[in-house]
Amino acid sequence: MILADENTDFLVIGGGMVGLSTAFQIKKKYPDSKIIILEKEDSLGKHSSGRNSGVLHAGIYYKPESVKAKVCIKGSKRLIQFCQNEQLEIMKCGKLIAPQKIELDDQIDYLFQRGLANGANVKIIDEKEFLDRVPYGFTASGRALWSPNTCVVNPKNIIKRLKEKLESKGIIFIFNSKIKEITLNNNLIKLSSKLSIKYKFLINSAGIQTDRIAHKFGVGLNYKIMPFKGIYWKLSPSCPLKFKTNLYPVPDLNLPFLGVHVTPDLNGNINLGPTAVPALGRENYRNTENFEPLMTLDFFKELANQWVTNKGGFRKYSTEQLLHGFKPFFFKAAKLLIPDLKSDYLIPSEKVGIRAQLFDINKKELINDFMVEEGKDSIHILNAISPAFTASFEFADLIIEKIKF
Repeated sequence: MILADENTDFLVIGGGMVGLSTAFQIKKKYPDSKIIILEKEDSLGKHSSGRNSGVLHAGIYYKPESVKAKVCIKGSKRLIQFCQNEQLEIMKCGKLIAPQKIELDDQIDYLFQRGLANGANVKIIDEKEFLDRVPYGFTASGRALWSPNTCVVNPKNIIKRLKEKLESKGIIFIFNSKIKEITLNNNLIKLSSKLSIKYKFLINSAGIQTDRIAHKFGVGLNYKIMPFKGIYWKLSPSCPLKFKTNLYPVPDLNLPFLGVHVTPDLNGNINLGPTAVPALGRENYRNTENFEPLMTLDFFKELANQWVTNKGGFRKYSTEQLLHGFKPFFFKAAKLLIPDLKSDYLIPSEKVGIRAQLFDINKKELINDFMVEEGKDSIHILNAISPAFTASFEFADLIIEKIKF
């Protein structure tokens, strides 16, 4: 436990997967450096990283030459290697992407070409192979895209092990402390715990709170986080429909959401989700918990503006995904993937996450790619949505390249 004010070479704000991976890679590059990781909660994994679906993505969706495309596949391989080295369980179950409407069939070819351009291992399969892999699944055209390298892990186990590795290297964690004041002139942060930390370089990887911290540095002032809630359901133990692989619909690539999909986990559950519905607060996981009225009002004003202008496919989002927080609408979307699904088979899941989705205030559009901006003696990871968990180690290396130390 730290009882006195501290000086440090590197201060990492946020103990999510990106923050932990960045600290891990910094220690490799600067082995003699002192690193402190600041986490406002009493333990790790209480927000996005710990609530992650556990799917390690294979690099299919992302626009070639985007940051996501550059780091996803290599990052996945590195994370898989980490799990193997640490004897953490990995489910090598693959993923299928299928069109739920015949008019979406050409998207299979598009995703196939995009996957190849990104270096992904993908192939187009026929209906026979599709049904062999998912007997209860549906493809409107009789075709699907198969990604054998997609895996599933337990995110909390990875976070726990990574914390142990970091502590063994002398990296210090400070919990239960929120930032009270930042003095940029002398690189000083004062915490709610009355502790002060003087740093040489700061990495802002605070997830859902990243923009608020960045704004204190004068960084990213034309961006803000719009939180989308990811609600999951799961198949009841009595459900006769079994899945051993991930099953995804063809996504709308104009939006950063992949739609309701099927994911088996390491505990034997079959999860369906997540939704992408507006959250009523940045940490609004349940009902009106952590409700932020002003933020919610602003969020719905932006949605209304998007409906009018229909920029980035938001009108389609409003008609297809906005209402998935209600079971009848969620069930309708899930039934497009699983025709034999019955409403009674769906039971609530304890898994709920919030996507820290960056929004460009000037351009009035969601940011699809990762985004990192520099400030005074600092780096701010403004947008680290999926596949940030998958790509974390590789993404961390790109972040570290920007450090001037």
